[in-house]
Amino acid sequence: MLLHIPGILDAQQLAQLRQALDAADWTDGRETVGAQGARVKRNLQLPDASPLRQQLAKVVLAALAKHPLYHAAVLPARTLPPRFNRYEGGGHYGFHVDGSVMALPDGAQVRSDVSCTLFLNGPDEYDGGELIVSDTYGEHEVKLPAGDAIVYPSSSLHRVAPVTRGARLASFFWVQSLVRDDGRRRLLFELDTSIQRLTTSGADADAVLRLTGVYHNLLRAWAET
Repeated sequence: MLLHIPGILDAQQLAQLRQALDAADWTDGRETVGAQGARVKRNLQLPDASPLRQQLAKVVLAALAKHPLYHAAVLPARTLPPRFNRYEGGGHYGFHVDGSVMALPDGAQVRSDVSCTLFLNGPDEYDGGELIVSDTYGEHEVKLPAGDAIVYPSSSLHRVAPVTRGARLASFFWVQSLVRDDGRRRLLFELDTSIQRLTTSGADADAVLRLTGVYHNLLRAWAET
């Protein structure tokens, strides 16, 4: 499921992150990928061990924790601490698939079910830099307003187009979902959002209650903890 999630960060949070990133010491993004990724990756990242990266990651995680649409779509169980990247001067990332298992700082393993890119500056500030996700329906170009995020299956083939003007700033991270299968996550998300709409429209309360029960019983059957 490819889903645009608006308003993860507000204007104050974006200003805080932008000010910090404008003064940051960046490193070659190839340091955090294997040999295959290094052949097609040309960007800058905050070093994983950077205290600034850890500080800004907490801001992003706190904002995600308060966003109901994000939780409904992703059903997060474990989240790899967000990273931050910068593309400029032709920087790009060729087609690739994200690694399937990644390590948390404490050594625990996270299965990457959902990938997320959180845009930190506006599309008018740079040319190029589209996130291009390829699936059975073709290629989808994504370039969102600052503070908005895109989530998509980590199994997707995807790339970042070259940035030919300005700089593209983003946070990116991976999530192990309570529900591993993307098709099941989509069904639960559609059921959840439909229940919310029925509730606000004043639909029959007993019917909404029964549908809510169906949602939770499906989640109970499919969830992995």
